[in-house]
Amino acid sequence: MQTAVRSPRRPRRKSLMLAILALFLLPIAARAALYAYEGGPGTWRNADWSSIGSLPAATAHPEARVLILSGRTGGWKGVLSVHSWVVIKPQNASAWRRYDVVGWGNPVRVNGWAPDGRWFGDRPRVVADLRGAEAAALIPKIEAAIKEYRFANYGDYRIWPGPNSNTFVATVLRAIPEIGVTMPPNALGRDFRPWPYAGLTDSGTGVEASLWGVLGVKLGWVEGVELNFLGLVAGLDLRNPGVKVPGFGRIGFDGLTATAAPLLK
Repeated sequence: MQTAVRSPRRPRRKSLMLAILALFLLPIAARAALYAYEGGPGTWRNADWSSIGSLPAATAHPEARVLILSGRTGGWKGVLSVHSWVVIKPQNASAWRRYDVVGWGNPVRVNGWAPDGRWFGDRPRVVADLRGAEAAALIPKIEAAIKEYRFANYGDYRIWPGPNSNTFVATVLRAIPEIGVTMPPNALGRDFRPWPYAGLTDSGTGVEASLWGVLGVKLGWVEGVELNFLGLVAGLDLRNPGVKVPGFGRIGFDGLTATAAPLLK
């Protein structure tokens, strides 16, 4: 009587499922529990959208400046993702200009909120902060990327997998790879592309492969090591040692995404 040979496929599938659970689903469950405990504004109307007072009046700040900011989005979306936006001020300009993409009406909004305003009550975090001649050289590239953004029409916006607010900011950053900045790993939608992609990472310091931003992998100096599963990102930050955890974003010694400047001033 012959003994049946057990197929190795089932243990491998089990190991894969356990790995997915550990890397992606358990952190999201933990973040959801934390969100439920902390609470927060239930609607747009009762959220705080006010300026945090970190930026001076544009007329008192003559040098050019470029900022990429992000804040945790509201409701249960905030378990998974942040919202990102772009702020620019050309040299000697009399006003700041803030660009967001939102999910209602015309997606691209100009000065819909204070440049350093809270997002759904959350204090904004700095992804990049550039000033002076460097910022002045980048502003035309940023403005061109905004003008040419292909998902700027009514109905183009999709929360998942994109294009959304983070897709918009990622598009801007791809136009200025020389600044060496990556978006927060919990900026859901940042990796969305309307086609499968294999090539250089956004910063040009590594390589990536992605299926519409839903499944993917990255390896680069600026981006670090990233695994993308359904838009959720887990990985390692190599340049500024830390870990990237779904729902929580980057966790490391400085507590920030790789940035061009650590603080708003």
